[in-house]
Amino acid sequence: MSDASSPSDLPSLGGDAGTTAAQIEAPRKGPLSFLSGALTSGLLAWLCFGMSGRVVHHYALHPPHYSSQVAQSIATAVKTLVVGMCFLATFSFAFIGLGLLLTFFRSLLRARPTDPP
Repeated sequence: MSDASSPSDLPSLGGDAGTTAAQIEAPRKGPLSFLSGALTSGLLAWLCFGMSGRVVHHYALHPPHYSSQVAQSIATAVKTLVVGMCFLATFSFAFIGLGLLLTFFRSLLRARPTDPP
């Protein structure tokens, strides 16, 4: 059996005859990539905000009531963690979306190379 790629077909990352790692670059992201990421993150932030409101509403209507003090403390801690994680997800997605939106605008306003005088 023969290999699909022989060692001579692969680019060399070292030495004089091969391609160096600095010459190999990943393709740059374009403005459309930043915009789609910002919209996706904004949508997820909006969904998390709605979920956060529903969680707060649920716990406001159904507060935990236990006869044991330990069970009541655990229930209160779990409630605090759940509400906090919902709002943390909301903030995280919103902050990432804002950053990607600003990056989108920056990529649109990037200075174009000018002709030398």
